[in-house]
Formats: sequence, structure tokens, C-alpha cells
Amino acid sequence: MNNKSKNSGASALMDYFSGGSILFALIVGFLIYFFWMGQPGNFENNDVIKGHPKNILGIIHRGGLIVPLLIAVNIIVITIVIERFITLMAASGKESSSSFIRRVRDLLSSNRVSDAIAACDTQKGSLANVVRSGLTRYQMVVKDEKMSRDDKKAAIEKELEESTGIELPMLSKNLVIISTCASIGTLIGLIGTVFGMIRAFAALANTGAPDTAALATGISEALVNTAFGIIASTLAIIFYNYFSNRIDSMTYSMDEAGYSIVSEFQSQAS
Repeated sequence: MNNKSKNSGASALMDYFSGGSILFALIVGFLIYFFWMGQPGNFENNDVIKGHPKNILGIIHRGGLIVPLLIAVNIIVITIVIERFITLMAASGKESSSSFIRRVRDLLSSNRVSDAIAACDTQKGSLANVVRSGLTRYQMVVKDEKMSRDDKKAAIEKELEESTGIELPMLSKNLVIISTCASIGTLIGLIGTVFGMIRAFAALANTGAPDTAALATGISEALVNTAFGIIASTLAIIFYNYFSNRIDSMTYSMDEAGYSIVSEFQSQAS
């Protein structure tokens, strides 16, 4: 099975994982809100509606129905972050990119292409897949006496570009979910904040003495939603930038490896 078919299967699996993780997070978010935070024991007199919260769970529950959505956003961020860590660790291979490229370069300089391909099989990961594809084509074109030197070089470069194009989408997969959570986390939190402030001002607008319970509920709703929204957005932004930087580093390693293969071919062909 070639790299293209492998990545197609992996991409389909990740699509199912992405959709499943979002649905799972929504279900868990509402279960946590209603059955854990909404337990009567978290409120005075076991009154979930009018009782004063006795602990942090009760306070968070006062945030209203926006809270389970924000819990779901946080769960989605954490789930995708864990998935990206595992995927990028596997894509990095067994040893560091610089050490691997240096080893392949040394083998090519000794004209040991088969050993370099074996090193790719040992290394594994996206970088090794790209290098292996380039080296396999390198081996084929070197033996082809009908092709000119320029055609051989172009064939190697094309193979490296195609392999890189296949691997990169897998590296950046699901990052759009993290970036979306970074945006909607704050926005959903602001929606909950607005609803909470509306409730708080409505309590102040009552004739006579203000309803302190309603006022406290409105303020709690506003602050809880703001906090959850900021937490979700902060986590998403931090990890999105981290993963983007790591993918850029791996892309640079692929380009460096490709340049080494082409350069070695030119030196061997001259």
C-alpha cells in the first residue's frame, strides 16, 4: 500500500474522529451540567432553582444553559490537542529530523541509496515517507538510460513535491477545529455574559427592593460564562500556535531533505 492510499484511509478515519469528538463533547457537556453540577446537594435546601449555591459546582451551574456549550468547547479543544500531540509525535519519527537528514545525506554521499531507504523504513513518520519516496524515484531514474539528466532531476523533484503535498494535510488536520474553538469560545462566553447582565439589570429594575437572588444569579451567569469562554479561547490559541510552529518546522525539514537528495543526484550525475 502506497503513502497516498494510506493517508486517504487515515484522513477518513480522522474525519470520523473529528465529528465524533464534537458530538461526544456536546453530550458530555450537557451530562456534566445537568447531572453533576445540577445535583440538589450543590444548593441550599436542595433547591436547584432558587437555592443559593453551596459550592463551586453550584456556582457554575448558575451560569445557565450556555455553560454546557462552553464545557463542550473546552472538551473539544482538549480532545483535539491530545490527538494532535499523538499524531505529530508519530509523524516526527523515532529520531530527530536533523539527525535523520544528516544520516541520509551521509549514506547518499557514499552512494548507499538502499541503506538510506532502509533508514527511512526504520525512522518512519511523515519526513521518512517523503524521503523514501524521493529515494525510490532516485533509484529508478538513475538506472534509466533513456532519460536525460534534467528529466531525471525533474522526476525526483516532482516525486518529492507530490509526497510532501500528501503528507502536509495530515499534519494540519483538525487545526481548523482548534482555531474555530479559539473564536467561538469567546463569542459563546460573551452571549452568556450578555444574558447574565440582562438578568442582573432586570433584578435591579424591579419596583421596591431589588431581588438580590436574581441579581446574584445574573452576575454569576455573566462571570461564569466569561470565564469558561476565556479559558477555551486561551487554550485553543496557545496550542494552535504551538502546532502551527511544529508543522512549519517539519515542513522545513522535508524541504531540506528534498534539497539534499536533489543536490546529491546532481553531484553523482556530474
